[in-house]
Amino acid sequence: MGDNASFWESLIYAHPTCTTWKQEAEGSIYHLASILFVVGFMGGSGFFGLLYVFSLLGLGFLCSSVWAWLDVCAADIFSWNFVLFTICFVQFIYVTYQVRSVAFDREFQELYSALFQPLGISLTVYRKIVLCCDAEVITLEKEHCYAMQGKTPIDKLSLLVSGRIRVTVDGEFLHYIFPLQFLDSPEWDSLRPTEEGIFQVTLTAETDCRYVAWRRKKLYLLFAKHRFISRLFSILIGSDIAEKLYALNDRVHVGQGFRYDIRLPNFYHVALPETPPVQLSHHLQRGSPRRKPTGVTDCNS
Repeated sequence: MGDNASFWESLIYAHPTCTTWKQEAEGSIYHLASILFVVGFMGGSGFFGLLYVFSLLGLGFLCSSVWAWLDVCAADIFSWNFVLFTICFVQFIYVTYQVRSVAFDREFQELYSALFQPLGISLTVYRKIVLCCDAEVITLEKEHCYAMQGKTPIDKLSLLVSGRIRVTVDGEFLHYIFPLQFLDSPEWDSLRPTEEGIFQVTLTAETDCRYVAWRRKKLYLLFAKHRFISRLFSILIGSDIAEKLYALNDRVHVGQGFRYDIRLPNFYHVALPETPPVQLSHHLQRGSPRRKPTGVTDCNS
């Protein structure tokens, strides 16, 4: 304890306290460095936040090095500040390279701005998602089929970038798929990773379409490596299925001018006892959102 006490005492009292203070202020270079430090530490997060921080801190350390060289004439102060300036400069170059490496084509950039950026997804995470689909946007010409009922296997997950897809079952129209919606979210959600299946609906392009496709096995490998991406897609797919359910809900009614509302199934059990509500509720709750419920009259028919 005595040795420790003497160490701290020597550390504190080794240098005499300041009895007189300099009357003149330091030069403008020193104050400029301090201002750069203050402004630099106000930077945010992300790539551009790091660029902001390292650029201003680097300039601050550079000014401190110049101040130590010209005004203080202290080699140790100059050396430390110059080393810190070098570190900031190297970090700035490294972050700049990372920003350039995550640059995308126009369609992927627009997809990020419209869908992923509002959710707070960083460019590094988005880059993993884009690489999983080989950074490729596929074209589907007008009146060409993306999937055929009872024939096309469910082996991928696709997101529509532009155009409009018509969904039919047995030749009867169900709903449309619009940009930023998944083409096969119900099929994806209906199968486990080890299961296989085929489409129960036909998807036809009403206009020239562009979409992004992730192969099923490759996407599951990405989910296994990055649980955050798995949760992200789970939320996106769940939201997409809900939108398709409501699209079907807007097209059906249960007689006498009543519109069926999937949020209030019991209401129509009381209001319309002659309608077979159990069968209707059963299909809407357990069936695919693309499968037309039996016993329901189409608004357009």
